[in-house]
Amino acid sequence: MLPIPKTAPFAEEEIDLLNRVVGTASPIQRAWLAGFLAGLDASGAAHVPHPAASARPAEPLTIVYASESGNSEKLAGDLAKAARKYGLKPTILDMADLELSALTAAKRLVVIAATWGEGEPPGRAVRVYNELMGEGAPRLDGIEFGVLALGDTAYAEFCAIGKRIDERLAALGGKRVVDRVDCDLDFAGPAAHWIGDAVKVLAPPNAGGQVIEVDFGIKPAAAPSNDIFEAEIVEHVDLNSSRSDKETVHLALSFEGGAPAYEPGDSLELYAENDPSYVDDLLKAAGLSGDDRLRGEFVKSRDVTTLSLKAVETYAERTGHYYVKKLIADGEAKEWIVGRQLIDLVTNFPIALDADKLRALTRPLAPRAYSIASSRREVGDEAHLLVSAVRYASHGRERKGVASNYVAERVKRGGRVRVKLKQNRHFGLPAPDKNIIMVGPGTGVAPFRAFVQERRATGASGKSWLFFGDRTFTHDFLYQLDWQDALKDGALTRMDVAFSRDTPEKVYVQHKIWDRRAELVEWLDSGAYFYVCGDAKAMAKDVRAALVRAYADVKTLAPEAAEQAVATLEREKRYLQDVY
Repeated sequence: MLPIPKTAPFAEEEIDLLNRVVGTASPIQRAWLAGFLAGLDASGAAHVPHPAASARPAEPLTIVYASESGNSEKLAGDLAKAARKYGLKPTILDMADLELSALTAAKRLVVIAATWGEGEPPGRAVRVYNELMGEGAPRLDGIEFGVLALGDTAYAEFCAIGKRIDERLAALGGKRVVDRVDCDLDFAGPAAHWIGDAVKVLAPPNAGGQVIEVDFGIKPAAAPSNDIFEAEIVEHVDLNSSRSDKETVHLALSFEGGAPAYEPGDSLELYAENDPSYVDDLLKAAGLSGDDRLRGEFVKSRDVTTLSLKAVETYAERTGHYYVKKLIADGEAKEWIVGRQLIDLVTNFPIALDADKLRALTRPLAPRAYSIASSRREVGDEAHLLVSAVRYASHGRERKGVASNYVAERVKRGGRVRVKLKQNRHFGLPAPDKNIIMVGPGTGVAPFRAFVQERRATGASGKSWLFFGDRTFTHDFLYQLDWQDALKDGALTRMDVAFSRDTPEKVYVQHKIWDRRAELVEWLDSGAYFYVCGDAKAMAKDVRAALVRAYADVKTLAPEAAEQAVATLEREKRYLQDVY
């Protein structure tokens, strides 16, 4: 059918909406709509004279997200969708791409910010976050704002970044019109509620009464699938030697009807179960060993290991335990929980508990994301994961990572696991003719196995350079034969390795970057992309610092200029991180 002309008595965005709705409607749907509107006229509504309403443009709303895993970005999209229904015209900005001065032109601002690790901003947002917190940040006088914070109560600095941004926007003159909400891992419900309240507060006056939403089955933009897949384990191999003090499992999963549509750089979220022996010990300590129903729930669906400050406060509130209340009152609880788990709280401060009180100390057991270590173009209907078993001792008790030991100890070849695809559009491969530099010590090498397989399968002409590190060459060289084959067939151009326990002084990947600094800077000056995957706490920071020093040395730059050179790579999206 012919499009609705621009001269129609509607605002431009309303004309676009009507064209999208009516243009895709079937003849039956259009006939129904025509009859419905005619019926309104016949009912007498048309006989009441009304002045023609002047078309009013939608009011702008700026939405900024700071995301590491993609959750803040997804919520920004949800907010934008809701905002359009309330007479708002949203613009979504990744904090990594934001020019801070642009915020001064905003009338309404929402920031959705995740906290990473021990109170740090997401890696890609560090530059802008530091500018916002710095002395040169612009005034934001009168700008209406609200902040939605995402975090993890397992960390002491829960939602610290969202809290700091909220305080900073107010200090810069912004007007807080929506109170901040701090969300834990089970954020979906609280976030949806906050978004619903926020759009009502931020909407123009009377906007809610002027919006008519018509939906004839318009297909929304493609969204990540939330489907949970069941996969068969076809390979379960410890890549470390029997003499290593580590256990790193190569897990190959096969999918009936085809693997999820993953791309190199994506992850799979693995739905693990708790160690039954740990659950038994916890129930015994709580005096609930005979509760089989609670045991089944704790094994399969509750996080029974994480000890957060919130859990300690709930314990004190529900039980009235004198010494736990004193621990909180003395300001010592935050320090006490470090290195401890829920079982330590129950055993150190025993008191009569029932199932409801114990359950209240837990939260839903979240899946654990692992980078996919394969390319569908090479492995077909499989997906490969690389999982390192986390085991350590603290406060006199042996500890185990939930998901990693579920994989290492309790699932076997021929068994089945549940997974969900987690896309990562910020860590994909560039054009096939672009050179790439990959830094991935330990299990951080997983996505780069996918990168190399993909480039081999597509015949990419760009060169590939891998920096890998682990403890020992003999016992911990993960995927050694894969890399040797890739070097032979040209899928991998060169490789530098660092094995920290093989030399008197420990050598890590950042030291190899320094050793190869001249060639590395030459690659980057020629347009190469630089990828880092692995530990966020130390490795990622050390690698970036080594690259800054490399620029300073090779190009004879002052430290500030070298920092700007690396910051430019980040702004150009040629310095990319997937860290944890």
